[in-house]
Amino acid sequence: MIAAPLAVGGSSNTLFIVALIVVLGVTAQVLADRFRVPSVLFLILAGVAVGPKGLSIVTLDVFGSQLSTVVGISVAIIVFEGAFHLKVDKVREAPSAAFRLVTVGALLAFVGTTVAVHYLLGVGWGISAVTGSLLVATGPTVITPILDVVPVRDPVAAALETEGIVNDVTAAVAAVVFFSLLSSTSASALEYLVEFVERISLGVFIGLVTAAVIWYLLTRVELPRGWMPQNARLMTLAGAVLAFSVADTLEPEAGVAAVATAGVVLGNADLPYEDTIEEFKGDVTILVLSFVFIALSALIEFETLFSLGLAGLAVVGFVALILRPLLVFASTTGGELTRDEKLFVSFVGPRGIIPASVATLFALELRNAKPPSNPEGAGVLAGTVFLVILVTVVLEGGFARQIAEKLQVIPMHVIVIGGGRVGRELANMLEDRGENVVVLEHDADVAERLRKDGFTVHEGNGTEIGDLRDAGADRANITVAATGDDDTNLLVTQLAETRLGVERVITRVNEPDNLSAFNELDIETVAASSSTAWAIDNLIERPALSKWMGELGRSGDVQEIEMTDEETVGKTVGEIDEILPKGCVIALVSRGGENKVPELDFVVESGDRLTVLGRTDAVDEAIERLHPHD
Repeated sequence: MIAAPLAVGGSSNTLFIVALIVVLGVTAQVLADRFRVPSVLFLILAGVAVGPKGLSIVTLDVFGSQLSTVVGISVAIIVFEGAFHLKVDKVREAPSAAFRLVTVGALLAFVGTTVAVHYLLGVGWGISAVTGSLLVATGPTVITPILDVVPVRDPVAAALETEGIVNDVTAAVAAVVFFSLLSSTSASALEYLVEFVERISLGVFIGLVTAAVIWYLLTRVELPRGWMPQNARLMTLAGAVLAFSVADTLEPEAGVAAVATAGVVLGNADLPYEDTIEEFKGDVTILVLSFVFIALSALIEFETLFSLGLAGLAVVGFVALILRPLLVFASTTGGELTRDEKLFVSFVGPRGIIPASVATLFALELRNAKPPSNPEGAGVLAGTVFLVILVTVVLEGGFARQIAEKLQVIPMHVIVIGGGRVGRELANMLEDRGENVVVLEHDADVAERLRKDGFTVHEGNGTEIGDLRDAGADRANITVAATGDDDTNLLVTQLAETRLGVERVITRVNEPDNLSAFNELDIETVAASSSTAWAIDNLIERPALSKWMGELGRSGDVQEIEMTDEETVGKTVGEIDEILPKGCVIALVSRGGENKVPELDFVVESGDRLTVLGRTDAVDEAIERLHPHD
């Protein structure tokens, strides 16, 4: 994929175009944050708008024949950044699903796509195999922006991120192997396998060496302290680009394996200034992601896409609507994901930049060969890959949040500080209800026991701001301080509120004498002694209700809903009861801090909070009716 050095010339026209791409990329990111959709959707639209079929500002002539060089280095940075964020602890949340998606799932994707392209588009097995191998890849370029706006449970995110990073590597290498052996009539299955393993092994080796060198420089070599954060950022970025260049020069597409390996190793090596490195890489990645998507989108040949006709759409439909769900359910059976989460993964698998960039390179090589080699196959290869990318990114990426909301896979994000008996029981209750819970525990043995029991655990100290951030407290809806030490709980709540801006902070109070200190700081508290007494009193006076409350989230549930729906506000409780499913009732209405059991003629106003009580399935349906997703 690496070609000669970039030679775009020094014209002011080229400078303007590069500047325009950067501006459009930043604008796409702003719009993505504003409308809560993945940025790649706006990047593709921007690329089409400034391309040959739009304003004709960005064309192939602008970058000459060296576009693959720029795309290659950009892809290296993107893959490295995605791999750097793939933490071992996160992969542990869905080990079986992640492993099978990159093995069984990848194999099914390759075979199914190859067969579909061969029979539906009528091309040879060689071009079909190259196309099939490329379309195995999803990749961090499309998955990361989706997860930025769709905060699914950690096991779901782990499965998607692992699949994206690993399949990016294997798909790129497999495609190059098949492409290079297209003209070899004597190539056997063993030769294909050996070539594939050699490229992967070379990339992994160079990635490991690069990671070892960077780790040594950052942890063992004394450098001027004032320059260390900057040095750490630059060394990491330079190492990624160097690893890619060396590996790709030795074996095409081995560079992707090199940067992916280096990224995963360094991301889990506890480097100094890791937060600074991640922030810097994130900014650089936004720029190169913008360039690559806009540049390649501008080069889409719509005539080639249209020439595929209904057969091309049939391939897209088969890959996205039949093959993808089949491989996802085959890979996640009996695993950590719920049925709705499997459906979400099935219908949110857009293809990313690796297939686009490699397909562009292959098509150019086929057309520029002397004499031209399989020009018809070049059109099918590029057209099919771009058509699948375009449709899946626009539909699956653009509507990822709506799909997640419809399937109700966006949970409340809760950080529980302390993995003792109270923290463990709370985490268990919340997870039974489908919430995304992370337990922050400082004791390594306790953390490991919790992890073995299926909990999402981050090992660290809740009184350290860095550990709270690493556990995701800065993105949490609720942080609960559940340790057995009140001083620790007090410090945790202050950090979460004042430094991290958590929406809601709740703390356990162990000693009754300390309750007033927490109340003076206006912190929501649960006193251990009074809670125990309240539970015992319920058993004495209200045994049936107490038993039912113990089954919350299983057979029965109680939920509060804030009334914001214009169609419901202004109606009476009696009118609302008529649209509720059987098996649930409105038990309380909260307005202005006051709670009351409503009569049927009570009129609901905007901002009221309705407490709905009943069967779990009925309460879930009531929430959907009274507070529909946007």
